[in-house]
Amino acid sequence: MSPLQKTAAAILSVVIALMVLVAIFVPVPYARQFRDVPNAGPSTSHPLGTDALGRDSLSRLLYGTRVSLLLAPAAALLATVIAAVLGTAAGLLGGWFERIVLAVTDLSLALPWLFLLLTVRALLPLDVAPMLSVLIAFLMMGLLGWQASVRVICAAVRDVRESDFLLLARCSGCKPARLLLRHVGPNVRPLFYAQFLISIPLFILTEANLSILGLGVMEPMPSWGNLMRGFEDFSALAANPWRLAPLLLLVIVVTCFQLVLPSQEVTP
Repeated sequence: MSPLQKTAAAILSVVIALMVLVAIFVPVPYARQFRDVPNAGPSTSHPLGTDALGRDSLSRLLYGTRVSLLLAPAAALLATVIAAVLGTAAGLLGGWFERIVLAVTDLSLALPWLFLLLTVRALLPLDVAPMLSVLIAFLMMGLLGWQASVRVICAAVRDVRESDFLLLARCSGCKPARLLLRHVGPNVRPLFYAQFLISIPLFILTEANLSILGLGVMEPMPSWGNLMRGFEDFSALAANPWRLAPLLLLVIVVTCFQLVLPSQEVTP
């Protein structure tokens, strides 16, 4: 791992540690309103100022970071599990089942993924509780975000299926379950990890896009996306540059993931 990748990994570790300990460091509850100081600038009481409703911006940023960094890996895990099951089954069974799985995958990949998410979310109830909106966003991204990984996993499993050691195991009378667990699984497990890690920054950006449009995590629960919904007011943003903190943190985290990922993809 290069020094740059080590620095990126250290930054991610610090951000994740802050996310875990957010309840200790947060100044005040994220939904508490200070009605006497709306749109206030940074101060000792409010290091990043307050929003239009008088809520502490630092508290909302810390909680929003936790929501986004928990939601994206959860969705990535669900999508990876679905891709692993479909890709492994298609690669092992081959024939008509593989053709059907790859045809459905190609059809799904041909659709604009973000527009598909927007359409599905718009068909669901929009006025829901904040925690329910988190669950909806998690399930929606996980259930619709597996297509890109299926083809990669299927190709890898197909290569294992056609390998000499698997042919020898079959000739030795190895049962299908043992073939899967003892021979196929260990050879494709690093690929599962890589696909999971690659999906995390994608889902971070997807959640941000959905929440900016009001279709992701609902108020008053913060996330990086709904914290950036006020960015359309450029004059207010220029006068209060500290409000760019969610965007800067989003860029830093996604960039660190991209710097760390190459070393993860080749790890045996």
